[in-house]
Amino acid sequence: QVQLVESGGGLVQPGGSVRLSCAVSGTIFRINVMGWYRQAPGKERELVASITTTGSTNYADSVKGRFTISRDNIKNTVYLQMNSLKPEDTSVYYCNYNSPYSVPHSSWGQGTQVTVSS
Repeated sequence: QVQLVESGGGLVQPGGSVRLSCAVSGTIFRINVMGWYRQAPGKERELVASITTTGSTNYADSVKGRFTISRDNIKNTVYLQMNSLKPEDTSVYYCNYNSPYSVPHSSWGQGTQVTVSS
């Protein structure tokens, strides 16, 4: 079983930056993919960015060039650096863990609110 705890959210002005953190604990397999998702009111949960254990990344088109996902495998922590924030980035951001060796394969954090407004 894997547990995830997000932190770092809050109120940010348009054009500002914030870094989210996700602390991972439990039975963590080295072959895994970590991801950041977001879900705004009235919208479906969507993938923002993902990263493999070896560092391969994938980003949603809406955040390319603005957001950066990274991970520290020693500290078991995943980060999402968000720059040039826009009001449409306002959402609850969720950390996700996925591995074919874990039961269940996928685990979620409780989420952290990011509000972009002046």
